[in-house]
Amino acid sequence: EIGDHEKSHSGQKVAWTEPRKFNLLVEAKVGVVEDQKTKVYLRGEITQGVHVNFKNVLDSSRVQIPFGIAQIGKAFRNEITPGNFTFRSREFEQMELQFYVRPEKEESKKWYEYWRQERLNWYLRLGINKKKLRFRQHRESERAHYAKDAWDIEYESPFSTIGGSASDGGWKEFEGIHDRGDWDLKQHQQYSGVDLSYYDQESGQHFLPWIIETSGGVDRAALFFLIDAYCESEGRIVLKLNPKLAPYKVAVFPLLANKPDLVKKAKDVYRLLSIDHRLLPIQWDDRGNIGKRYFAQDEIGTPYCVTVDFQTLEDDTVTIRDRDTTKQERVKSSTLVEIISKKIA
Repeated sequence: EIGDHEKSHSGQKVAWTEPRKFNLLVEAKVGVVEDQKTKVYLRGEITQGVHVNFKNVLDSSRVQIPFGIAQIGKAFRNEITPGNFTFRSREFEQMELQFYVRPEKEESKKWYEYWRQERLNWYLRLGINKKKLRFRQHRESERAHYAKDAWDIEYESPFSTIGGSASDGGWKEFEGIHDRGDWDLKQHQQYSGVDLSYYDQESGQHFLPWIIETSGGVDRAALFFLIDAYCESEGRIVLKLNPKLAPYKVAVFPLLANKPDLVKKAKDVYRLLSIDHRLLPIQWDDRGNIGKRYFAQDEIGTPYCVTVDFQTLEDDTVTIRDRDTTKQERVKSSTLVEIISKKIA
């Protein structure tokens, strides 16, 4: 490894420092009295919280194999080089699924492939550019001790790869799918003395299930969705988020804020849209000219803007403006909920 590293420095010898101890866990102290506090460590991952509750879930929910336990929560790591905005930080959010299957090679392989594709499809359904995503399988030398197989979902980010090959570009991992076998349950069973086996009523057998894990970084995924959606064109900034991810689904404007009839009608339209939970939250804006209001909504990713103008007072129609195309269509206000609900579905 040292030789490989020196090759990246044009074959020159590198001045290596003496090895030093470094702890990736974040230390804290708990207690009321200052000189009696106990040193503790914040969790570096959220995985084991699921496995120690495996038996509790079995006993309380009476689930049958295969089944999964999903969770989301914070983890903390004393990162050596935090950076690239929220990509690498010392406090971050993780989302995981631990999926328990029969300890059979073909069964495990089937579910592993299912979750590998399902996780990729989940990101695609939320609008991320397929050309910016790829799978990368871990080499045996880089796999974690518990992993029989491991694949990462990577995004082609604008960040350069430090210490990697030039061919890696800016590909960054933000979710991993791992075949953990029975390693976790076996360790907890061995050191706790508690039987964690699953009883299969059909076969009359006890066994430790194998585990298929999907583990993703919420902060990293959110960052890549934002990077992927950000566009600049002719002085206009647009955040082309999938409607499911947009902070606001719809914005409602009166054409002019100093015309009481327009404001009253626009508020009626706002209340009409608010009835449907699928359209929430809705943004109200009556400040500045209509063009600036459109641009402001484009920047925060609002897919559709509804404008109440003078024609609305005559025939009860409003305009719907599309964020991505800037095209407008005029529709009856009574059909707004149905039309926009279909657009964001």
